[in-house]
Amino acid sequence: MYALIVYESMYGNTGQVAQAVAEGLARAMRTEVVEVAAAPVSPPEEVALLVVGGPTHAFSMSRESTRRSAAEQAREPLVSQGPGIREWLAALRVARGTPVAAFDTRVAKPHLPGSAARAAAKRLRRLGLRLVAPAQSFFVTDSRGPLADGELDRARRWGETLAGHFAVPTS
Repeated sequence: MYALIVYESMYGNTGQVAQAVAEGLARAMRTEVVEVAAAPVSPPEEVALLVVGGPTHAFSMSRESTRRSAAEQAREPLVSQGPGIREWLAALRVARGTPVAAFDTRVAKPHLPGSAARAAAKRLRRLGLRLVAPAQSFFVTDSRGPLADGELDRARRWGETLAGHFAVPTS
């Protein structure tokens, strides 16, 4: 049994958060981190915890138009260049009741509405999956990043918290 973290990342910030969450989870369970384009839409039965993360675009999960806009702003090729977590979740086939959690990255501006993590959590619940933690946001200083100070440490701690709620053997 293991945790599977599926992430979408434009400029690498969400990918860094996914890796940090995995480090926290790895203290209690084997963990695999997969970019959304390589993620299975039917995860193996051995997946005991599914964690989904992506950037907040236009107050929710990315869509084709927001990914195109991100590509236009990019200085380098995007990390995730195909469909995002929105499309992956639409195709996801996993056993009802599977434990899940969701996170996002978003610009650190007070009272800015919307969250990719909350939108993903809502879709996961509609699929009959069991949220083990509230949706979590990690902050970037600008749309391209970098992550705000302390966010990777906070992501590791969140991973540890997830592991504490749902610990399985590391073998």
